[in-house]
Amino acid sequence: MDQGNTAFLLIMAALVLLMTPGLAFFYGGLVKAKSVISMMMMSFGAIGLIGVLWVLYGYAIAFPSADGLAAPWSIDWSAIGLTSLLEAPEGAAYPPLAFVAFQATFAIITVALVSGAIADRAKFGAWMIFAGVWATIVYFPVASWVFNFGLDPETGKFAYGGWITYGMQEFFGVGALDFAGGTAVHINAGAAALALALVLGKRVGFSKGAHVPHNPPFVLLGAGLLWFGWFGFNAGSELAADNTAAIAWINTLAAPAAALLAWLVVEKIKDGKPTSVGAASGAVAGLVAITPACAFLTPIWAIVLGVVAGAVCALAIDLKFKWGFDDSLDVVGIHLVGGIIGTLYLGFFANGTGLIYSGDATQLLVQAIAAFSVLIYSFVLAYAIGWIIQKTIGFRVKNEDELAGIDLVVHGEEGYKLETV
Repeated sequence: MDQGNTAFLLIMAALVLLMTPGLAFFYGGLVKAKSVISMMMMSFGAIGLIGVLWVLYGYAIAFPSADGLAAPWSIDWSAIGLTSLLEAPEGAAYPPLAFVAFQATFAIITVALVSGAIADRAKFGAWMIFAGVWATIVYFPVASWVFNFGLDPETGKFAYGGWITYGMQEFFGVGALDFAGGTAVHINAGAAALALALVLGKRVGFSKGAHVPHNPPFVLLGAGLLWFGWFGFNAGSELAADNTAAIAWINTLAAPAAALLAWLVVEKIKDGKPTSVGAASGAVAGLVAITPACAFLTPIWAIVLGVVAGAVCALAIDLKFKWGFDDSLDVVGIHLVGGIIGTLYLGFFANGTGLIYSGDATQLLVQAIAAFSVLIYSFVLAYAIGWIIQKTIGFRVKNEDELAGIDLVVHGEEGYKLETV
């Protein structure tokens, strides 16, 4: 047992778990003061619910063993409840449960990301039902498509799970590249966010400038925690403390730094002032874009990716006003758009296989198949789940509760209580 790699993986898992409270602050600062508890509770609710579901059966769906044979949606029944993973096999680099822990934090943050699209108007109970069902039939299988790169030990060929990363190799000669979850996390969550925004409809008084962040310092704090945790997200996906992890780390610094600057430049040109919320949003856009690409780019190309993602996402967040969908906290404009940019960018600039290195567009083709397969699968099922919830128990609060602020109505609490003496 390599104790160094075991410690590395457990520390990386803790960093990624911290991202969800960071997201709660990031999202909480963006909503109005009377909805901050509701917004942050959707992230903490995801920690509780998905943490339990992952142990019970989520891992068994996302990482079926070779007995699961190639089915894109299968379950390793021996892994239900994780009892079969309590002992580490002889010669293993780290205990199986260390990997289970690391991947659990990915499941949690992905579900929490979706909540930003329905801020100010969602019932907590309905959100929790959606989160559990969506995680079960969307995130867990998609995680298997991307992260479960199983090979048959006898033939050395793709055998099960991971059709996005390994399965397409048999047809195209190369598989899609997604080092830390541009497809499984960001495109997946962004597509579901778009679906829920359409199901719940627009907030009362929805228009450009009508809803402003109540606490920009919270937004900056949240972005800082997210960036800190993201080093675990990206570097930790190497599952070893080695050179590849170091490359992923430096690219996770370079790309969001460049994206932050690019967002501020676009904001200055477009609106006349660079804002703190713009800086935070630009950093997150860069983090999203570098997620699939962090181990496959030189640092210079990572900076270029950051500039592209920061500038494009800064413009993309206005699409909701042009197209008439109310993605409250720009999950679509940052995570869906940023995830697509980072995934497709590899088709051009991935070391060795990208178009500019190989002169071959095959890598770009498989990147596009991966991105849009996940997008369509997640959007369709998220829309169906959300629609059923809305038509049965109701997903959206009453208009009068939305206008008053839903913290007291849904949770019986206030984020800020001012008392006069």
